[in-house]
Amino acid sequence: MIRDRVKAAQIAAMKSKDKDRTAATRSILAKIKDKDIELRGKDNGLDDDVIVTDVLQKMAKQRRESITMYSEGGRTELAETETFELSVIEEFLPAQLSDDEVKAIIETLKTEIGAESMKDMGKLMGALKSKHGSQIDMGKAGAWVKAALG
Repeated sequence: MIRDRVKAAQIAAMKSKDKDRTAATRSILAKIKDKDIELRGKDNGLDDDVIVTDVLQKMAKQRRESITMYSEGGRTELAETETFELSVIEEFLPAQLSDDEVKAIIETLKTEIGAESMKDMGKLMGALKSKHGSQIDMGKAGAWVKAALG
């Protein structure tokens, strides 16, 4: 499980007295805990790795945006910190499927669930996320689902 790998990385970073890596892994674990609290009492039916991957993808997206803003604003030291955190986050993200693979999966799922129009977008997105959520950038996938149904 990804969660266990992050915990192990935090312990290793603490033992090696790597303050930056310890801070980055603590940040990841805090966001995961926030998501756990948010989902408490809800039966979402998602695998733990899917939930953790979703958190990691959001964190990575935030870091990329921050890096861009800091670089444009001339704050290179902050951009470097965000770049390091992004590299730590990306260590734990599962390998992502290529764009072509995702489009092929969308077409397959579309046929499987009988999605024909935009009314079926939610159903198709739900199936996509439950089966492949940890391997796909759902932001990009939304546009491809629209195109497939449109």
